[in-house]
Amino acid sequence: MIYKSIAERLRLRLNSSDYNIGSPLPGEKNLAQEFGVARMTIRKAIDLLVGWGLVVRRHGSGTFVARKDVHHETTNLTGFVEVMRQQGKNVSSKVLVFELMPAPPAIASQLRIQINERIYFSRRIRYVDGKPLMLEDSYMPVKLFRNLSLVHLEGSKFDYIEKECGITISGNYESLTPMLADKQLASFINVPEHTPLLRITSLSYSDSGEFLNYSVMYRNTSEYQVDYHLHRIRPETLLTHSPE
Repeated sequence: MIYKSIAERLRLRLNSSDYNIGSPLPGEKNLAQEFGVARMTIRKAIDLLVGWGLVVRRHGSGTFVARKDVHHETTNLTGFVEVMRQQGKNVSSKVLVFELMPAPPAIASQLRIQINERIYFSRRIRYVDGKPLMLEDSYMPVKLFRNLSLVHLEGSKFDYIEKECGITISGNYESLTPMLADKQLASFINVPEHTPLLRITSLSYSDSGEFLNYSVMYRNTSEYQVDYHLHRIRPETLLTHSPE
């Protein structure tokens, strides 16, 4: 339903640096004009935000940010190519599949688009210093990236999205799961069958709350190391930001 999609986009917006605890939301009329929907739809979207405890309504004053999803703000977001460049490594990509397709229900749900809406599907192998490191399947909405090409996928998607399309990538949701390589995966990244791999699902979104890219990646754990610098958020700090 459209109000749920709007609620998700507003939630992502509230998590950005543009909003602080206590900041007011734009009025229902302004939001309705921005999203091109009726005020009742905006009201239902805000009802969801209220239910999630992210905003509070104050009679006669408006709607205000009550808290943020702080668990999504644990580290800086850096693209794979950017990380490898910082380490002085050379990254290249071989695109195995690049095609248009209707979004199946599971992918449409991730990207918050309509089922059967047109998306790009790509499958590529990422190489670091000439060695296959990762297989990546990606899904991107056509309506946001009408000129996406094979050349873009052979380089950095982050560069394409931000530098060519002018879209700011605000954040990313990731889920990591260990697994063993089956015969097909092993052949793609040139490892023995049953080699430990890391399966990573990644969902990127813009500063306006639009979902840009959903990827499923399979990384060779023996060839790739991830270092995180996480900021500690004290429980007492969260308590001081609780709504009255």
